[in-house]
Parts: sequence; C-alpha cells; structure tokens
Amino acid sequence: MTTLVLCVDRTNDIGRKTGLRTPVSGWEAVQSLVVDVGLADPEDTSVNCLLEALRVARDLRDEREEAVVAVVSGESDSLVGADRSVAAQLDELVETYDPESVVVVVDSAEDERLVPVIESRLRVDAVDRIVVRQARDIESTYYLLKQFLADEELRQTVLVPMGIGLLLLPLLLLRFESPALAGAFIASLLGAVLLYKGLAIGERLASVPERTRDALYSGQVSVVTYVVAAGLTLVGIFLGGLEVSALSTDYGVVVAAIQFTYSSVPWLALAALTASTGRLVDELIQNDEVGSPYWNLPFGVVALGLVVRGFTGWYLERQEIIQEASIPGLIESVPATYRLAAFIVAGLVISIVGVAVASNVADETLDVR
Repeated sequence: MTTLVLCVDRTNDIGRKTGLRTPVSGWEAVQSLVVDVGLADPEDTSVNCLLEALRVARDLRDEREEAVVAVVSGESDSLVGADRSVAAQLDELVETYDPESVVVVVDSAEDERLVPVIESRLRVDAVDRIVVRQARDIESTYYLLKQFLADEELRQTVLVPMGIGLLLLPLLLLRFESPALAGAFIASLLGAVLLYKGLAIGERLASVPERTRDALYSGQVSVVTYVVAAGLTLVGIFLGGLEVSALSTDYGVVVAAIQFTYSSVPWLALAALTASTGRLVDELIQNDEVGSPYWNLPFGVVALGLVVRGFTGWYLERQEIIQEASIPGLIESVPATYRLAAFIVAGLVISIVGVAVASNVADETLDVR
C-alpha cells in the first residue's frame, strides 16, 4: 500500500519564486525544493508546508508504510486553470506511483479548496493544515501588517472600503449634523461592500456577458422571454407606485404595501409566466425529455398570483379602497369573502391542473421508454 503525501500550492508561489515546474516528487527532490524556496523567500509559509510534508512521509515510513512525498501547484493565472493544472499533475503522479490513498498538506484555506478535486481521484486519509506560530511581540505584529499591506487582494477588500468610509464620514457629519445618522450610513456602506465581496457578486456580474452571448448564439427562446419578463416587471412596479402615490396620506405603511402588491401582482405574475414559458420551450427544443417542474412552474405562477391578488383585494375592500365586485346582469354586489374564496378556489384548481399535466407528461415519458 502506497500513500501519497501531497503538498498543495494552489497559487503557485513555489513555482514563481523558484522557477521550477511541478509536480516535484521524491524525498531528495522535495528536500532540495525546500532549500530553493527558503532561499528565495525565507518568510514564505510554503517552506513550512514542504517540511511538514517531509515529516509526515518520514513518520509513515517509520511505521513501515510505503510513502511518496510530492508537490503540486496551480500553474495558471486563473483559478479554474490553476485547479485543472493541479488535477493534471495529480493524474501524472497517480499514473507514476499508483498510490491507494493521499495525505494532503496545505498552509491556507485557499489551498484546502482543492481537496474535492483530489478526492475525485484518490481516497483522502487526512488533511494536514499548517499554522505557523508567530512571536507575540511588536516586531512580529509589524511584519504581519507589512505582509498584509503587500497582499493586493486583501488591500482591495479591506482598506479601500475603510478609506471610502472615512472620507465620507466628515461630509456626512457636515450634511446631517448627527453622528448617529452618519455612522449608520457608513455601517450600511461597509456592510454592502462586505456582502458584495462575500457573495461574489462581482464574479457573477463578470460572467453575465459571456452567458448572455452563449445564450444568444445557441438560439434560446428564454433570452427574449427574460427581456419581456423584465419589462413586465418594471411595468408592474411602475403601476404599483402610481396607485400608492394616489392613496391618501391618512393610510399607513401597511395599506400602502398591500395596495402596491394588489396593483403590481398581475404584471409580476405575467412576467414570471413569460419567463417560465420561455424556459419550458427551451427544454422542449433542446431535450427529448422535460422534467415535471418545468411543466408545473407556469401553472404554479398563475395560481400564486391569483391567491395573492385575492387576499390583497379582500383587505382593500374591507378598507373601502376598492369597490365591491359585481357580475353584470346577475349579481350587483359580490361580498368580499365570496370574492376571496373564488380566487383561492381558482388558484387551487389551476395548481391541481398543473400537477396533473406534469404527472401525465412524466407518465408518457416512462411509457415511451
């Protein structure tokens, strides 16, 4: 049984500082690499990671286990390219040594993200993360701050929002003359920046043009329906805002919110129906089999819109903001409760019809098989 002791360097610090290409395998080769990395940058934690990999391999050999120590790194400027580079190097090591398991040695959370890639190829017995102990004195703190300021990504994530907040603070104090209000604004700004970074919104927005281009080239109907849905959503929001602005100022916030929902929900439901229909058409064009959720979604959207419209209309009728419904020639006035019940029943019926349609489509697919 051969165990691979693998030191992972996702950001390719070892390759950039030594000029060597990975993978590097074997006791003597990794020992020589420790010296090269240490001479290039004695403060680099990769030195400790390499030494830990050698120590783990030595301990395994002392226990009469066959162990091979190796180093892989991400030789690419992009994260995806780096991960694929590590995967290719790991495949090369597996082909050369044919190990049965691997012990992963990392020195950061960034490197630890490659564990799933390694697990897809070998059984991971352990993950050893190195934490370098630092002397608790002023000099050590100074060097930690120096390393922090040298990291471009950390500077952009932490220092830039703090600098913007400090620049805005005196302007806000002059404008509002309230420290509490100015502090709340700064806290909201910093919170928005942290959420932007934490949720990776920038990466998602960066991929939008590429995904849109791929969708246009592939001829997807949903591209058009999404644009139509966005327009219908704006129309619904606009009409809801107009209805709220026409309300008397005597009504509270709750009534205004319900009025906005009542006026905008037909357009919002129509927007959701348009988008879901476009997605359904794409599935019908691209795939021979369409899952039941795609069939059920349009019916669910309509049913939900009817139920919300019914409840909001019942509340506005009770407040005498909208007039009671009537059926010309039959009923002059339909009570609010009956009207609400009709909307609920209609929503339930449409929802049940959607489930039945989705089930029938699924059964037909099974019969074809």
